[in-house]
Amino acid sequence: MKKTWIKGFLACSLSALVLAGCGSNGKNGAEGDSSGAKQQKLVISTWGFAEDFYNKEVYEPFEKAHNVKIVLETGNNADRLSKILQGSSDVDVIYLSDYYAQQGIEAGAFEKIDRSRLKNLDNVYDIAKAPNGEDYGPAYTIGQLGIAYDPKAAGTKIEAWSDLWKPELKGKLTMPSITSTSGPMMVDAASKVAGAAEFNEDQAFERLTALNPGVVKYYSKTSEFVNMFTQGEASAGPIMQMYVGDLQKAVPGIEFVTPKEGAYAIINTLNVVKGSKNKELAEEFIDWQLSQEVQEKAAKAKVDSPANKNVKLSTKEAVGVTYGADVVEKLQKLDMAFVNSHLKAWTDRFNREVTR
Repeated sequence: MKKTWIKGFLACSLSALVLAGCGSNGKNGAEGDSSGAKQQKLVISTWGFAEDFYNKEVYEPFEKAHNVKIVLETGNNADRLSKILQGSSDVDVIYLSDYYAQQGIEAGAFEKIDRSRLKNLDNVYDIAKAPNGEDYGPAYTIGQLGIAYDPKAAGTKIEAWSDLWKPELKGKLTMPSITSTSGPMMVDAASKVAGAAEFNEDQAFERLTALNPGVVKYYSKTSEFVNMFTQGEASAGPIMQMYVGDLQKAVPGIEFVTPKEGAYAIINTLNVVKGSKNKELAEEFIDWQLSQEVQEKAAKAKVDSPANKNVKLSTKEAVGVTYGADVVEKLQKLDMAFVNSHLKAWTDRFNREVTR
């Protein structure tokens, strides 16, 4: 197996993470609308995020254009994917991070995408077109994982991943849990800090073990990260760029850094669930999510960073958004098949060596 598990981007995209809701009629099959025409139902599995935006700008316009009723199932990545794998759901389309999407692919949970139906696919960055392989769904948003810190409280300047190991930051760090989306990214970053030209697991864990005494808490939710900064318990740590705006509202003076060694791409995808009776409609919905219209509105609302490269933002609109080829071309992407095959061993090793 190749040790190199980071794929550079010649052209990429951005975002950050995540979605929202629409009303459920709790019925199966088609029903009639006010004109008497039969109305299809499209079941979408997503996060419960930015509900008002997604109802107004994504779900309702699609419902009107296609005479369809969208029904949502909401929850976190793990729970929603588990429900699909157990066969206890009638979901047609599922939003997942690329890490969980890879698990679904390996479990045979998704239909192969008919790319000829995705008319907007040519308009998204290359990295967004097939983040988990040509047979599966595209990314609709790509964000960057960098470092947020409070220069005054940190007492030192941060410009690189290696700076997290500075003595001045001991007792001031919060780091992502190894089982979180960004946890494996920190394993790779630690390998780079150790000076490895290719990913070296042993060197990575040596560096993470050395860092552990300076870590106040390993967070699993962004809210925990924000609370720690607000309460003065931490002053530096890795976080997704899209959340920095909220962090700055709570703690003015916070800065976001794209590390010199490179920020990591955090990718959210869309896939059609195996056995969907509405595959073509599901693909039309995915295409709508990739459209410049939806992508531009989501970026301006600070909901998602755009994967569509035709989106145009002013300098003000781009604040806090992973935006532009000059940014996304430098992002690093983990090979999620490699991550999935190693994560259990890494988790065991992390608990045994790093946080013992």
